[in-house]
Amino acid sequence: QVQLVESGGGLVQAGGSLRLSCAASGSIFSINGMGWYRQAPGKQRELVARITSGGNSNYADSVKGRFTISRDNAKNTVHLQMNSLKPEDTAVYYCQANLNVVPTSLRSYWGQGTQVTVSS
Repeated sequence: QVQLVESGGGLVQAGGSLRLSCAASGSIFSINGMGWYRQAPGKQRELVARITSGGNSNYADSVKGRFTISRDNAKNTVHLQMNSLKPEDTAVYYCQANLNVVPTSLRSYWGQGTQVTVSS
């Protein structure tokens, strides 16, 4: 069974920083893309950042220049460094991964989410 477990959320003042981490565990054959999404109260879940297994990344316009996504393929982890946080970054942040448990079984997995709250 595959699990994605996030950590690193919390409460921070505007202008501060947080680092989110997500570890994938279980019977994993390979991991393709990994990413972070967020959902604020009353809003739809939205993409924050994604990164391929080769290290290519893309970001939502709202976080470009402030957030950095990275991954460690050997450890099956993905991180999100969030700087210059704004109150509008407040949301539940979810880790997502497209992975195979056997060579031809690619599917999407999600973590349980971690709360990020930015106070003004």
